[in-house]
Amino acid sequence: MTAPALSLTGVTCTFISRDDRSQRYTAVRDVTVDIAPGEFVSVVGPTGCGKSTLLNVAAGLLEPSAGAVRVFGEPLAGINARAGYMFQTEALMPWRTARANVMAGLEFRGASPADAGARADEWLKRVGLGGFGDRYPHQLSGGMRKRTALAQTLVLDPDIILMDEPFSALDIQTRQLMENEVLELWAAKRKAVLFITHDLDEAIAMSDRVVVLSAGPASHPIGEFVIDLPRPRDVAEVRITPRFIDLHKAIWDVLREEVLKGYAQQKLAA
Repeated sequence: MTAPALSLTGVTCTFISRDDRSQRYTAVRDVTVDIAPGEFVSVVGPTGCGKSTLLNVAAGLLEPSAGAVRVFGEPLAGINARAGYMFQTEALMPWRTARANVMAGLEFRGASPADAGARADEWLKRVGLGGFGDRYPHQLSGGMRKRTALAQTLVLDPDIILMDEPFSALDIQTRQLMENEVLELWAAKRKAVLFITHDLDEAIAMSDRVVVLSAGPASHPIGEFVIDLPRPRDVAEVRITPRFIDLHKAIWDVLREEVLKGYAQQKLAA
């Protein structure tokens, strides 16, 4: 059998206060999730349930307190070199042009300027920014900056793509265009994707599988749903199909109570 592209087994993350080591907070507890090569998996859950914590564990940016992480069957030690990470907040360097931002990762890996530039140009064209490589981030719209960040991630040809609510700040029209763009690019090479989102519609429209996390602390999976909608998909059109509506209801029935718990906890904390 083919090993999962990414495997989180019994992952627990507990944070200890620097000021008072007796104070501990367990963000996630005993989380097990496998993502097959080429599979698109979304994780949804209430605000503060540890979704981004899991993504940081998968990226090798955070070592779990307990549990194991494997990448294509091998234990993960340090940074996950087979993964590309698209952050929720922009990671573009403001002093570099769009082209230079896309080139950066290749240059850090030792590519020649000529090779890095050629590959950056190719990916800027793929995301519809072929004529904007000389623009700086402040000269680009929000959607164009997200396209640049997408090219910046995919130009490295990662085997695993980690995405942390990458489109949450965009207007709905631009967001749907970006979602379709990601699906089109994903379909071309079928990389494993772990996608974090608060938007249940987005998760269903894009994914092969949706994992639901409980409210924190000690968040853990409480539901897993196979999304059997046919591909290719248009994220706007698929939302009005009867099967989409059925899946949304089934997942929301599991998620609703956890969202209310998370909201109540935030009110108490405030």
